[in-house]
Amino acid sequence: MKLSQKLLSIGHSPIRRFAAYANQAVKDGKKVYFVNIGQPDIRTPQVFFDAINNFNKDVVEYAPSAGIPNMVEAIKNYYARYGMVYQDDEILVTAGGSEAIQFTLMAILDPGDEVIIAEPYYSNYATFVTMAGGKIVPITTVAENGYSYANRELIEKAITPKTKALFVTSPGNPTGNVLSKEDMRMIVDLAKKHGFFIISDEVYREMVYDGRKIASMGEFEDAAQHVVIIDSISKRFSACGARVGCILTKNKELYSNLMKLCQGRLSVATLDQAGAAALYNELSPTYFDDVKAEYERRRNVCYEELSKIDGIVCEKPAGAFYITAKLPVDNAEDFLVWLLTEFDVDGETVMFAPAEGFYATPGLGKNEIRIAYVLKEEDLKKAMNIIRLGIEKYNKR
Repeated sequence: MKLSQKLLSIGHSPIRRFAAYANQAVKDGKKVYFVNIGQPDIRTPQVFFDAINNFNKDVVEYAPSAGIPNMVEAIKNYYARYGMVYQDDEILVTAGGSEAIQFTLMAILDPGDEVIIAEPYYSNYATFVTMAGGKIVPITTVAENGYSYANRELIEKAITPKTKALFVTSPGNPTGNVLSKEDMRMIVDLAKKHGFFIISDEVYREMVYDGRKIASMGEFEDAAQHVVIIDSISKRFSACGARVGCILTKNKELYSNLMKLCQGRLSVATLDQAGAAALYNELSPTYFDDVKAEYERRRNVCYEELSKIDGIVCEKPAGAFYITAKLPVDNAEDFLVWLLTEFDVDGETVMFAPAEGFYATPGLGKNEIRIAYVLKEEDLKKAMNIIRLGIEKYNKR
């Protein structure tokens, strides 16, 4: 019996596929600093657990397919604080941001349709586009200018008659790149001119540094029919395991057809939505200030330590909690395996994500890595030092 060619064309996660080496290193008694996955170590706010513990209905029923009313209202109020007004019939609660992306792509793509995405990109985008029958058209960016892609000429060159959407992630995973309001305006104008959707992944919205202002594609009312916002509680509230996200769109035709997919999967977990609603409703806006300040300190430490590596190419990222860097090694995957199997500093080593799997263009990213600075500052210093010392020894072999 044969599996589908669509499934077979999807690769394994570049973030998780080296886990066996890390697990063996731990079994061998080594301490491994895990900076490969964007799993925050910041405590999930207590209000989340309180809301679930105080759930006192006799039956855990199916939730409405669009989301429980309290959750939808919480999302509306959150966006209103940023000056964006959404109605009940413009919000769909999803099982994490991943389902939001999958549903959106399934709703807009026919086989062979194209989605423009700047590479390197979050690797699961490729999985979701392929599942929906589409094709990624990459805009290649480089470490030397901080992986910037907000260039009108660059984007227009990628547009074809098959272009159905342009994917933007700001703040970005895996590069930490942040689009300014002016950058977004340019992209919005292109969407209006050429008639495609903008799928805007904004799950790291609050995590912008150095005094930058938060900007959202939802602010452009003249492009409301083109914009689809993907959001989630995972990173914002350090609640990745809760799997609660949402789609926001003012395009009524798109909303109506997305509802078919939401109804098909019945509903998002009722208890998780109860906890998620409490996060939006009960936390003070200053919560985000403290979280952002913590990640900004971690970014500074991570960048400063990486900058000590001779030959590294790395710009300071403007947001999210990732750094993508070009290392002075021939192959980052081989280097990672060597770190995990043959190298340690006082019994400690490190696990990062090789960046080749974040590219659609074959051959790119071989000597690049993504680091998630989701550990405490002292641990990040040690992890970056291990990479530095590892490179020195690796290149002398």
